[in-house]
Amino acid sequence: MKRREFITLLGGTTVWPVAARAQQLAMPVIGFLNSESFEGYAPLATAFRQGLEETGYVEGGNVVVEYRWADGRYDRLPDLVADLMRRQVAVIAANSPAALLAAKAARTTIPIVFATGYDPVAAGLVASLARPGGNLTGVTSLTAEVGPKRVELLHELVPTAKIIALLVNPSAVPYAETISGDLQAAARKLGLKFHVLHASAGGDFNSVSARLAELRVDGLVIGSDPFFNSQSEQLAALAVRHAVPAIYQYRKFAAAGGLTSYGGRLADSYRQVGIYTGRILKGEKPADLPVVQSTRVELIINLNTAKALGLEVPPTLLARADEVIE
Repeated sequence: MKRREFITLLGGTTVWPVAARAQQLAMPVIGFLNSESFEGYAPLATAFRQGLEETGYVEGGNVVVEYRWADGRYDRLPDLVADLMRRQVAVIAANSPAALLAAKAARTTIPIVFATGYDPVAAGLVASLARPGGNLTGVTSLTAEVGPKRVELLHELVPTAKIIALLVNPSAVPYAETISGDLQAAARKLGLKFHVLHASAGGDFNSVSARLAELRVDGLVIGSDPFFNSQSEQLAALAVRHAVPAIYQYRKFAAAGGLTSYGGRLADSYRQVGIYTGRILKGEKPADLPVVQSTRVELIINLNTAKALGLEVPPTLLARADEVIE
């Protein structure tokens, strides 16, 4: 080996790691803040990364993502927000009203991109959908608004129902009372008696199970909430165990054995959050990015579960379904 070649090779082996480290330090950092657990939201984190990639950002390639999971403990969110602020992230992607409230309480000027099922204007998050103003923007699927429709669909599936249970998360601040009130109003309109059941942690499902057995309800409507999103399979198993026709907002519930689901596609919302996050990294301002309204909703019916429950699904409802699981 010639002396010049040896020096070049030696220089390459000593300089390259330093350059690589400098490049990594120069990468923009995103904070991914979630009020629930990795296990429940891993597919949605994948959808988020897909959106990022559509704008040219690849995790570990030219961007770093710092994940913070509260594991259902909303009291941890302020500390997680403070940690991301210390990390000097360029953007925060947040998933729930509780996470957004924690970020707003920190009075951070860091751009925040949200995915929510509620009206962000009514919640005071943005000035308007078209011109958010401030440092927040994102996507809303307005799934909470179709909660009463789920009550109607369940009644259509079980027309003989007289008593139903409404499951809500009392910790879903600041919307718990609104969700509960909307569901109760829909039940009253149909002449249904109802019982409101509460769950805000996995351990609460034991008491919910006991109450379902005690009340002998004819159906179960599950309110919109990030905690319930992460517990879709457990909720479906609970409904199957008690042979209770049940409805929730996402396909995962029906796929796990729940009778039906009606709501938006959560993965689409997280993909859009990824897209907006990438656009902000490229220099766009949250105030100038309109809040995206995901108006698409899908009706999924598990026909196997319907047959097991002895229910005959009306042909008109089957025709309206986006998917029938057989």
